[in-house]
Order: sequence, then structure tokens, then C-alpha cells
Amino acid sequence: MTRVLIVTFGCKLNQAESEDLGRRLAGEGFEIAQLPSEAEVMVFNTCSVTHIAERKIRQAIRSNAKINPSLQIVVTGCYADRDRSGLLTLPNVLGVIGNDSKSEIPAFLSDHSHHRVRIPRSFMPIRARSFIKIQRGCDHRCSYCIVPFVRPVKHSRDPASIIAAIKLRQAEGTKEIVLTGTEIGEYQSNGLGLKELLNRILEETTIERIRVSSLQPQELTPSLVGLWTNERLCPHFHLSLQSGSNSVLGRMRRRYSTDMYRKAVELVRSVVPDAGISTDVIAGFPGETDAEFDNSAAFIEEMNFSRLHVFPFSPRPGTQAAEMPNMVEAKLIQRRVEKLLSIGQECLNTFEKQFIGTKQKILVEGKSGNKWVGFTGNYIRAKISGSQDIINQIVEVVL
Repeated sequence: MTRVLIVTFGCKLNQAESEDLGRRLAGEGFEIAQLPSEAEVMVFNTCSVTHIAERKIRQAIRSNAKINPSLQIVVTGCYADRDRSGLLTLPNVLGVIGNDSKSEIPAFLSDHSHHRVRIPRSFMPIRARSFIKIQRGCDHRCSYCIVPFVRPVKHSRDPASIIAAIKLRQAEGTKEIVLTGTEIGEYQSNGLGLKELLNRILEETTIERIRVSSLQPQELTPSLVGLWTNERLCPHFHLSLQSGSNSVLGRMRRRYSTDMYRKAVELVRSVVPDAGISTDVIAGFPGETDAEFDNSAAFIEEMNFSRLHVFPFSPRPGTQAAEMPNMVEAKLIQRRVEKLLSIGQECLNTFEKQFIGTKQKILVEGKSGNKWVGFTGNYIRAKISGSQDIINQIVEVVL
């Protein structure tokens, strides 16, 4: 049988789509490889959100082609939509298939493979955490973002299909599912929004942990956040920020202000006091002055996030921000990145310290050295000693 390795770059939506692709390939008779050395074919599910991400993908393709000259490579995802012709020039690339055609990859590979046998769908490895796509696409066109150019059509998955997928993952042994998409706060299907979908999942499934990926502050309502009183919903919220300066948010064409953001955080903490709140921030957006950066840094400190993901501004072709004047010089961007990373580390330390000595439930996902590693519901990484195999189990420990 042909051995295929799927390599995923970027967002949780890509991770969900890679999982789905792996299941389809396994169902069609392909063996899912776990290491590059095992693979005859590699599928790169790509990201195009920054030029750095694209560079890493090109490097990975060239590196694997050099190590294994007979390797066949298929490229899919956002980079495939953005620059198909460029990717086709890279070594060993057999095909470039866009986001909307990912479902055609098994058939494409079948046409280029000759040694396959039917194997059961359950051949897929068990995952403690599984990603479930509930929505795709965004048309808001924030001034810096490439996503509306590569995933422009919004579509929400039918609730019955989502619930069936969750039940399948649970039957396979998954303990936690992550609901993901491009803009999941705008989920709408058959008259149901995200709140109604979560209610149905809570009522119609028994999966132990449900995690919701990125939301935006204007999407949070008391009735939606109120669902988190159910302990099956993991008390972790990823609320996109991008900047703590209102003037920068305006140039970014974001749909909220820092005051709206502050109120969303206050709402979460009033309902779910132990919640982890993480976010993304861009450093060095075009025209970002020292005063704007200082305002942003101060706001981030005020919010006291549990985790902070920092990205240097990366101009993407075709976006408004790429044509804006007053680009910030690279060295200054790097200094701002380092400052924000330092703030983020302080916030993480403060958040984790308040749980030392408390009992927490950990979903064990793997092993690091001689310790088991997993995450609490509010996304604190924990290590557990012990010789007994507890992988893919939820255990209660004292942090």
C-alpha cells in the first residue's frame, strides 16, 4: 500500500481538514505514515498568513525532496490557492490542489499510485484531541489579512454532520474535540447559531471535553458565555486582539474597540472565573507609532492574558496594508516583538501560579522524557510522573 504523510502548517482549521483528509485516505486504502522516512507521498496542507510561513513551507518541500528524491509531493491549503504556479516549480511537486478541492486528493493520489489494499477506517491513529471543522471562509477583509483572498466563501457545516463526526471521534477513543473554522462566531446553519449548535452538542453527545477555538470579542454574549457553566466546555477562550491601540485597530479594519474587548473579557471572567484567555497580537503594523505601541502594550498588560501569540507584521500581496505608507523598519518591529513576548511570559507565569496547589483534570496527550504531558481545561500545560501508561486519559492531579 502507498504510505502517505500529511504535514500541516497554520491554523486549527487546517488541522481539522488534515484529520478529515487522513480518514479519507485511510478509507481508500492508503497507509497513513507517521514519519517522513516512512512516506512515499507527502501532502503539505499549507498556510499563507505570513511570508515567513510560506518560506518555511518551501524550505520543507525542498529539504524532503533532497532527502528522498523519489518522494512525491502534493501541496494544498491557502498557499496552494495563492501561488499555484510558483509551487509547481518546486522539486518533486506532483500536484497543487486548492482548499475547495481538498476532497479530491484521495482520487488524485489513486491515479498516481498502484499498490493499494483496502484497510478499515479505524486504521487512523487514536488522538486524545481531535479537530472538528464547523465553518469555513471569511469575507470581512481586514486590511492585513490574506484569508479572504484564499478562503472567500463562507459555509457552515450542517449540525447533524458535526454531531455525527463528534460521535465517530468518541467511538474511536477521542476524549476532547476542538470546534474550529475561519470565523466560527459567525456559524449559521439551518437557523442555528454557535450558541444553539453548542447546546445541541451538549445535549446529543457525551464527549468528555469540548473546546472552542478562536472567537472575536463582539461575538460574545451573556447567553453564549453562560453555556460555559457546563464543565464539559473547556474554560479557555481565544479572543483575537491584534492591537491594543484603537487607532491601529481602525487601520486594521477590525470590528471592535479596546473598550468592547475589555467588556468581553470582563464578561468571560464574571461567568468563568478560572478561564484562560489567550490572544494574537501583530507588532509593527504600518504607521504604528511609539505611542500606539505603548498603548497596545499597556492594554495587553491590563488584560492579563493566559497566553500571548505575537507576530511581526508581514505584508501580504493584494491586501490594503501591503500598500500602506510608513512601514515600520524591521529592527524596530523585532524590538517590539521581544517586548510583547516578555509581557506574554509574565502574563503566563501569573496565570499559572494561581493554580499551583489546586486539583485539576488533565487530558494526557503524550510523553516528554519520563513524564506524561497534557493540558488542563483552561489550557495549562502539565507534566505528570508515573510509570503507568495514562495516555489519552483524563486524570485529576494537584498542580
